[in-house]
Amino acid sequence: MKSLHTFAIAASLLFAAAAPAHAAYPDHPIRWVVPFPAGGAMDNIARTLGEDMSKTLGQAIVVENRPGAGGNIGAELVARSPADGYTIIIVANGMAVNPALYGKLAYDPVKDFAPVSLLAVVPNVLVTNKAKTSAKTVAEVIANAKAKPGKYTYASAGNGTSIHLAGELFTSMAQVDLLHIPYKGSGPAITDLLGGQVDYMFDSITSAKPHIDSGKLTPIAVTTSKRSTALPNVPTVAEAGVPGYELSPWFAALVPAKAPQPIIDTLNRAMVDALKKPVVQQKLAGIGAEPIGSTPAQLKDHLAKETVKWGALIKEKGIRAD
Repeated sequence: MKSLHTFAIAASLLFAAAAPAHAAYPDHPIRWVVPFPAGGAMDNIARTLGEDMSKTLGQAIVVENRPGAGGNIGAELVARSPADGYTIIIVANGMAVNPALYGKLAYDPVKDFAPVSLLAVVPNVLVTNKAKTSAKTVAEVIANAKAKPGKYTYASAGNGTSIHLAGELFTSMAQVDLLHIPYKGSGPAITDLLGGQVDYMFDSITSAKPHIDSGKLTPIAVTTSKRSTALPNVPTVAEAGVPGYELSPWFAALVPAKAPQPIIDTLNRAMVDALKKPVVQQKLAGIGAEPIGSTPAQLKDHLAKETVKWGALIKEKGIRAD
């Protein structure tokens, strides 16, 4: 009996020695979920970074678009995915906004995800159709609005989007009454702005810049704390008359909660290194995106602060999802 027991132990030790060591991460393709349709700034950022990171990591990074419900469908998918580092999600301000906007979510923006890195900022820009309004400065927008409360309108891509919140923050801080006109996406909103159906829009610089360059839209101010490198001659809202104003539409990468820290660190290094490369920066500049890069801890703090800031505004204004 003793010899059998000894044999069993020896056999198990031999098997353990013969078993292959766990392959180094990553050993197969990584899925990068984009919770919005292809073609937008978020999709562009993920594809640009994914292309560079795949060379660094030695594995393909496959972008998968899972749009719907303000990003919630893609977020829920990733929250339920294995925490093995093979599923990443790119998120935007919505991750901080949606808890207050929707009331009840099928995932927890904090508990169900682990932060990897802030990626980039794509400024919004307050624009107007020069054929529709005469305003060229923030001071003139405010003066006109105070002279005729509720008469002037601003379009958005839908309730709770960064375009909408930029307008709500503006009306709150400037103490003016502008009428919000929500659309189903940025495309229809900018179409009506170009057509003269609405007066203003705090549009993403990605979609607004071609119309600014063609002379169809007048840029008044950018929503970020610093001027945009894509529109260096356009002031910030804060410096143009509303001190302290800031809305910086940011993008960041998360993975499912409980992903091993060494894997998170590997992804973080690949992302931050990519953001430092001139070829990546040039591609991002083409859509008005400005690279950031951060540690996981910095992203965690940023997300917490943004959640408090926008949650308070949403509650104050009584904003609900479409």
